[in-house]
Amino acid sequence: MFTSTKLEKKLIFFLLFFLLTITAQATEYIVSPAPGDQAGASINGEKVVELEVTQIPYWQFLLWLAAMQILSIIDVLLCFAKLIFVVLGFKIVDKRNILDNPDRSSIYTYIRAKPGAYIGEIVEKTGLGRGRVRHHITILEVQNKIEVHEDGGKIRYFENNSTYDEEERKIISALQNVTNQRIISEIQNGKCNTNSALAHEIGVSRATISWYMRTLKEVELINEERKGKNIIYRVNPSYENLIEKYG
Repeated sequence: MFTSTKLEKKLIFFLLFFLLTITAQATEYIVSPAPGDQAGASINGEKVVELEVTQIPYWQFLLWLAAMQILSIIDVLLCFAKLIFVVLGFKIVDKRNILDNPDRSSIYTYIRAKPGAYIGEIVEKTGLGRGRVRHHITILEVQNKIEVHEDGGKIRYFENNSTYDEEERKIISALQNVTNQRIISEIQNGKCNTNSALAHEIGVSRATISWYMRTLKEVELINEERKGKNIIYRVNPSYENLIEKYG
């Protein structure tokens, strides 16, 4: 025998609906208060308006009754299914026990500590197989424990606790790139602040530096200023705290 709070609520709703149906054909009047026993009678010749009578068709009552019965049966079947899973040794994952799995807990802990982490990085740091990591990440995402951010074709993961807005996720994702970190570091140190100087110091082509600069300017981590024929790059002071924390 299965009992359910939802089932009790449905039965209470059904009884209320039945009582309302029985009294639905009552006629209502708008009248002025008056002494005596003649309810609805005119006192000074004013017009008494009879409200429209609302009747609920009998078929609607039968439809609601059938719906309540079906929902009750589904509720019982779900309880029975859960019991079967428990007997067979399966565990139903929900928000209360989602982190009971040690592998899933370690993945979630790493994402919290390293916001913007991606699959390959998580696999390397946790020592788990790629397939297992994907499986647990899917569960964490379904249960709203983490959220996904796409960065240039690479999927990155963040803790879903409303700590990071969309702008911060973009900035943090950009700061996870090693070349971006090197460019920002060189500009902050004052060693290089032009395209050619950065290309020479980092050891890549000027076209490569230009490609990375487009990304950094899109998320507003880098500002640029033209001086003569040169473009001077500077770090946006508004994001220095984020750069210090995640760069």
